[in-house]
Order: sequence, then C-alpha cells, then structure tokens
Amino acid sequence: MLQENLIMLRSIAGKTQEDIAEVIGISRQAYAKWERGVSHS
Repeated sequence: MLQENLIMLRSIAGKTQEDIAEVIGISRQAYAKWERGVSHS
C-alpha cells in the first residue's frame, strides 16, 4: 500500500524518483526500493 501511494503522489506532482529523493535527502536507488516495497526504512 505504501508503494502505491508513493507512486500515485509522485505522479500527481509530476516529479521523478530523482526529484523526490533529492528533496528528502536519500539516493534515487533508495527511493526506488521504497516504491518497489523492498525497504520500509
């Protein structure tokens, strides 16, 4: 459920994974894992 919400909200905002990762201070790879549901930290 978290991953679907992340994808939906990012899509609505028109942002890339890189954009979101930069804003919250993590790598794009780490953010991509969140979207895939691999990591919840």
